[in-house]
Amino acid sequence: MSEARFCLLIIGGYGTFGGRLAQLLGDEPRLRLLVAGRSLEKADDFVADLRSPKDGAEGLGSNNLGALVQAVRFDREGDLTEQLTRMRPHLVVDASGPFQSFGKHAHKVAEACIDLGIDYADIADSTGFVAGIGGLDVAARAKGTFALSGLSSLPALSFAALEAMAPHFSRVDSVAAGIAPSAHVRIGLNVVRAIASYAGKKIVVRRDGRPAAGRGMIDAMRVTVAAPGAAPLRSRKFLLLDAPDLKLLPARFADLKSSFTGVGTEPQPLQRLLSLAARLVHFRLLPSLLPFSRLLQRASHAFAMGDHRGGMFVQVSGLDHTGERLTSGWHLIAEGDDGPFIPVIGVDALVRRLLTGIRPESGARPAAGELRLEDFEAAFRRFSITTGIRMENEAARQPLYRQILGSAWERLPPAISALHAGGARVASGRARIERGGGLLARIVAGVIGFPRAGEDVPVTVRFLSDGDKEIWTRDFGGKVFRSIQLEGKGRDRHLLAEVFGPFRVLMALVSDGEKLRLVVRGWRFCGIPLPMFLAPGGDTYEEERDGRFHFHVEIGGRLTGLVVRYAGWLVVE
Repeated sequence: MSEARFCLLIIGGYGTFGGRLAQLLGDEPRLRLLVAGRSLEKADDFVADLRSPKDGAEGLGSNNLGALVQAVRFDREGDLTEQLTRMRPHLVVDASGPFQSFGKHAHKVAEACIDLGIDYADIADSTGFVAGIGGLDVAARAKGTFALSGLSSLPALSFAALEAMAPHFSRVDSVAAGIAPSAHVRIGLNVVRAIASYAGKKIVVRRDGRPAAGRGMIDAMRVTVAAPGAAPLRSRKFLLLDAPDLKLLPARFADLKSSFTGVGTEPQPLQRLLSLAARLVHFRLLPSLLPFSRLLQRASHAFAMGDHRGGMFVQVSGLDHTGERLTSGWHLIAEGDDGPFIPVIGVDALVRRLLTGIRPESGARPAAGELRLEDFEAAFRRFSITTGIRMENEAARQPLYRQILGSAWERLPPAISALHAGGARVASGRARIERGGGLLARIVAGVIGFPRAGEDVPVTVRFLSDGDKEIWTRDFGGKVFRSIQLEGKGRDRHLLAEVFGPFRVLMALVSDGEKLRLVVRGWRFCGIPLPMFLAPGGDTYEEERDGRFHFHVEIGGRLTGLVVRYAGWLVVE
């Protein structure tokens, strides 16, 4: 039975990423998975854990395995030909690392695989390692095998996103990409060692159309990762990361003027300390941060504070096909523990394609462009992962909600998209209104002008576009109050800002099935940020029912209790 299965050898199979790859592929009955590493004891323990029940779960990590999983010992410093010949894998995946430290014979595993006619792939993130795999291309073609390097977030996923956006451009001027891991994910020591190896040292980037010296973990750019239809991550700085994209991008875009790849970790103060340490290396006060790798890893674990969410972005700027300036951004947000699976999803997609008879072209090359974005998105459906694309054309600005929602706009029910279509319009309907009874709630409601409580109250809402703003004038049975809505700026980018007098409430537009939820993410008084735990909130959403737009708005707070709640329906006239 086992001989009929496709045999996959995972080097580093019980490590941070190799272990997750084994979990992803564990449900595949056509596979024989060899979980390999230098310690057979650790490999055995991992396989036993993989087979054991996980609180009755039937998903990832459960004992509901279809694959035949075996623990084996593999030493990359040993006799590679003997080990590979004995194990007879169809595909070898190197998920170990750090690839930056493999030295003069960095590609010896790939070379041994090619000599034996075995296919090879890795999740390398080292620029030199990934770019250097091309030196084996002639040998791989002669043997009829493939060797793909960098089948990870950077460059395989980043290039897949890039190729999905590229057709909108006549010329690409700049590309930036970044990874924002959750603060609560326990980063593996090899990942920390990789970062420490180039912190404070020269990294070649593109500036003004020419190669330039960037400073690892020092140079920075601020980005808000905001997947369309999901609450954005907190705005953060991304520090320059050594990634294969920096080497591969100029060959893909001849007119490229600037490039950047970065990592944005939480908490940000800890990242700033890392950047300061990198400056000691830059000024030659320290030779390297490598000796401090374990200390850095412990610090990242000890100060795991912030939202348990991670993300990624790829941003492209240039000219569209009419010659106008265009910026496009692909964003990803992963909830909870799902983020660390992303670096191995490319390998998962490759293996499943091989099982259906879809095989890459023979040869050795970087994995950039090897998979399409659709291949990754099919795998994302197994997780709490949201992705999407935002387009910003300076000459043709879109209606406010469409601008903020990006590609999530296309998923809105027709009644919701019709109400937010932009321009001057009027909608009317009926509503039920409740008011809070507390003194402070009554004061707040009176200052803003919220309507009094009532049943079946006639409602009219007039919308007026004014540049990048929308003015909403609501009339509840003769009681009128007004607010201004616009997109947040700077750190509040991709959030909807609603202004009531001196107050500004910042909300994320979140797709939730057939509902569009408005989730409060912050607030300001005369531009001054106020504590989030005192922010006005409540269950606020829009939905389509029986072909008609329905709204449910709830405003209250810890100090005020309920201020107002109104729900009803509207029809655009």
